[in-house]
Amino acid sequence: MLAIIGGAPDRFAPYVDLYQKASKEFGTTAQPVGMHSPGFVAPTDEEAKDLFYPGYREIRDRIGSQRGWPPLRREEFDAEVNRGSLYVGSVETVATKIAHAVRVLDAGRFDMIYSAAGTVSASARLRSVELYGTQVIPRVRELLAEQPVAAVRVTR
Repeated sequence: MLAIIGGAPDRFAPYVDLYQKASKEFGTTAQPVGMHSPGFVAPTDEEAKDLFYPGYREIRDRIGSQRGWPPLRREEFDAEVNRGSLYVGSVETVATKIAHAVRVLDAGRFDMIYSAAGTVSASARLRSVELYGTQVIPRVRELLAEQPVAAVRVTR
């Protein structure tokens, strides 16, 4: 499992390649690679970001203060949502991002960490999990069927 909590998932492809190469070299069977990243699903991108950001910022700043990171700015959060490993948005937005990550990493599994939402109400978190299971995952499967993982991995 790759815990990708920041930055573009594409950056982790060399680790997957190294794992597969080492497995061949040492004569072992490579197991499917999985990944998990924080996320939150809501009816719209803006609603998801507005609900998720305050609690995420609180958690991120608490961890960051121990590691010497500056406080999280909204611009950094938005950049991570747009290009990084925060899977926050509408069903289509989150599904598209997950499908991309699965393709570039040849991942056999994606786990969304929804507990990073921090102060989001229980009902909003439950709705996010419901949308993830009933709409995001089926949409990811559709997207992957349209362009399989192997087609992407070969061109990398």
